[in-house]
Amino acid sequence: MPESGQTISHYRILEKIGQGGMGEVYLADDKTLDRKVALKFLPEAFTSDPERMARFEREAKLLASLNHPNIAGIYGLEQADGNRFLVLEYVEGETLQARLSKGALPLEDALELCRQIAEGLEAAHEKGVIHRDLKPANVMITAEDKVKILDFGLAKALSDETQSIDSSQSPTLTDAMTRPGVILGTAAYMSPEQAKGKSVDKRADIWAFGCILYECLTGERAFEGETVTETLAAVITKEPEWNRTPLITHAVLHRCLEKDPKKRLRDIGEAMAWLEYRHEAGAPESAATKRPWFAWSIAAVSILALAVGIFIYSRSEDLSADKPTYFHFLPPSLSLAPEGSFAISPDGRYLAFAAIDSNGIKSLWAHDFSTNKDWPLPGTESDYIPPVFWSPNSRFIGFTTTTDSKLKKIDIKGSPPKNICDLPHYAVGGSWNKNDEIILGMLTEGLLLVSPDGSVSRLAKPNPDLTETNYFWPAFLSDGKHFLFEISAAKPERNGLYVGSLDFKPEEQTSKLLITMSRAAVYVPSPDSRLGRLLFIQDQALMAQSFDENSLDLIGESVQVADKIRSYMGFSFFSASMNGRLIYNNGNAGLNKVIWYDRQGNPLGQAGKYGECWGLCLSPDNKHAVFSWFNSSRTGEPTDIWIQDLVRDNPIRFTFGEGQNYSPVWSPDGNQIIFTSIRTKGTANLFQKQATGTGDAKLLFESSEMKDANSFSRDSRLLLFTSINPETRADLWVLHLDEEDKAYPILNTEFNEFDGQISPDMNWIAYTSDETENNEVYIRRLSQGSGGVISIEGEKHLIGGGIGPRWRRDGREFYYRASDGYIRSVEITPGTTFRMGRGKTLFKAPVVVPKMENSYISFYWDVAEDGSRFFMPANIKEGAESPFNVILNWTSLLSK
Repeated sequence: MPESGQTISHYRILEKIGQGGMGEVYLADDKTLDRKVALKFLPEAFTSDPERMARFEREAKLLASLNHPNIAGIYGLEQADGNRFLVLEYVEGETLQARLSKGALPLEDALELCRQIAEGLEAAHEKGVIHRDLKPANVMITAEDKVKILDFGLAKALSDETQSIDSSQSPTLTDAMTRPGVILGTAAYMSPEQAKGKSVDKRADIWAFGCILYECLTGERAFEGETVTETLAAVITKEPEWNRTPLITHAVLHRCLEKDPKKRLRDIGEAMAWLEYRHEAGAPESAATKRPWFAWSIAAVSILALAVGIFIYSRSEDLSADKPTYFHFLPPSLSLAPEGSFAISPDGRYLAFAAIDSNGIKSLWAHDFSTNKDWPLPGTESDYIPPVFWSPNSRFIGFTTTTDSKLKKIDIKGSPPKNICDLPHYAVGGSWNKNDEIILGMLTEGLLLVSPDGSVSRLAKPNPDLTETNYFWPAFLSDGKHFLFEISAAKPERNGLYVGSLDFKPEEQTSKLLITMSRAAVYVPSPDSRLGRLLFIQDQALMAQSFDENSLDLIGESVQVADKIRSYMGFSFFSASMNGRLIYNNGNAGLNKVIWYDRQGNPLGQAGKYGECWGLCLSPDNKHAVFSWFNSSRTGEPTDIWIQDLVRDNPIRFTFGEGQNYSPVWSPDGNQIIFTSIRTKGTANLFQKQATGTGDAKLLFESSEMKDANSFSRDSRLLLFTSINPETRADLWVLHLDEEDKAYPILNTEFNEFDGQISPDMNWIAYTSDETENNEVYIRRLSQGSGGVISIEGEKHLIGGGIGPRWRRDGREFYYRASDGYIRSVEITPGTTFRMGRGKTLFKAPVVVPKMENSYISFYWDVAEDGSRFFMPANIKEGAESPFNVILNWTSLLSK
């Protein structure tokens, strides 16, 4: 063996750092790459056996393919000066064995270190590599508390060597790899099947992981004896002292240290999911001790998630029990997207959901309940992910995005998505029948039918004479011909779920009202009969009722199956499969509170009520604010406008349930408020009302397009508003308030242009456009021609990517929300010549729903007259992120 200072090949030996049954390990300098490495010199008895050496070379190639931050890498297998040696990543730090020699670890430290071990194991297991000799001596911890697992797979690749050392460090006993009858592993951490000399799989690593977790929590080994024989006997016959471990860890420890490998956790990812959830949602024990109710609640959640959830994950078949079974889960290392899009597959095996990864990328992900695996679906990345739907065979996901106007499908296994057809914009709900036909809910465009060849035809369109505004959430019945869909309308009695048919004419689709409601519904066909189930929301309760597909009528009474369902914009977060699996979210999705922030992003105080904010504007003197609030927790409640006295903190109602009212704008003289309202013929028109709240609202401008009030000119004569045209999409219009019915477009290209803001000196207009396929803020010259006609002329000045342009009252500073979420300011010199000065990044704006990147939806906020404070909504958060709640055999809750 080499000596210190000796050079072998291009490695200079520094010192010996280890010795065991698998060879001696030296620290060395790699003079070619100028880095420190560990050289493991293989035993001579091993290298002299050509057959074993050939096998080892094959195994080493597989081990070298492992590339994970929690696995120490293998750089190569080399031969020089008669020596065969592995070149390994050198990890500075201490072994977990050395750290445990000082005693048990604090709970949070133990869980975090074991979470990293689980991540490394999962990465290796996915490539078919099993460690076989996992123990604290093979786990290094760096100065930054990062875990590196050593000697991955070498117990299989290397042959047997024996030494006389204590049982905790007994040699790796190997012979002819993994034949039955051969013992592999280290006695104190061997699984029972290893101890009995049986062949092993990744569940042996899961057992060793359980042993390590137990030792981290207690400071003592789970199984120990004075000799190797006694230790192996303890592994096979005895149980650990469970009462020495924290209660919240019992479930995961029992599942890892199950002596029968068939009953053990099938995948280390299941343990990792629990560790991720416990690490993010839990609190240090000292805090839990002060709040025993919190500790018990976390314990209940954790035990339920493991004892029930892990059992469920291991089964893909439906349960036929008479009672429902409950569990929940939260995908590790992911944040659920604010829009909450998710759908369970018809067979109940998969969940498609919108999530944000650790790099901030939002896309669709898939979860497999049978394996507890999560993976991203490439090609689905988007700033906003609309509702998705499944093919009947549970293989494909249909989806649309805001990045382009196409219907696409993607294989659940993750192959690139394929385009099906072009659309006007994204869809709100879709359904796919066995004939490969798809119905889409296209809001104001109604229902579209997509044929198998990709051709598109219209099934129905909202009727403005009945105040209908949107058609969405279609769902095929079992015959693939009839379907259910929802209508939203200004008149509450028109809101509801209707029965349509592919054989009906467009005007006949709304002839049969099934139930009056204004919340998303889900229809679940029965796999073996014509009696399906309808799931819908009443207030925040999830209700279910039987539905007869022959008579097309509801049967019996509705029954509550869950409560406090998350809702947003009339969409409620729940989904159900055909085999009795129901999944839903609880919480306050979309609910906002409006907060003052200073220029550094420090909150200064709250104003207004809770709800979904659909517009806000400060009064000219900054003493009042006008808000539009929508309460998604209550079925049928309209969107109304309120005025808040910011001095006395006193709310005053401004509109009173006359349709849906939003996007209020305060006139510069403080006398008038103009807002958008859907109250006649189902279209959004512009209304004006005295800011005092007295008198009736006056209809200012009416057209068939949807509209959104944006801003006044400083002299209160002009109003900019966004108008939505099916051909030119969102356009900027100007309305002359001193001339009746004088309105016309000033920007109406093929792209979305919206949220127009007139500068205080009335020389410029700032707006948002997606002409580059991303939302960006521009400033252009505003000109007044003959007859007072307003137009936009001259060069476009790009300010930056983002939305929500706003001017300071003196026009010398300009603000917007950048695409990275930060509020930025730009110095502007007033006048007819554009002069832009320094730009500054002020602070990270709070996350808020509605989605800032979604099509032409504005970012509602305002700025104090001197630019010292910013007024904007922030989402309400209640503790840890809401997990997915799952009920198995939920139909047993229905009355017979």
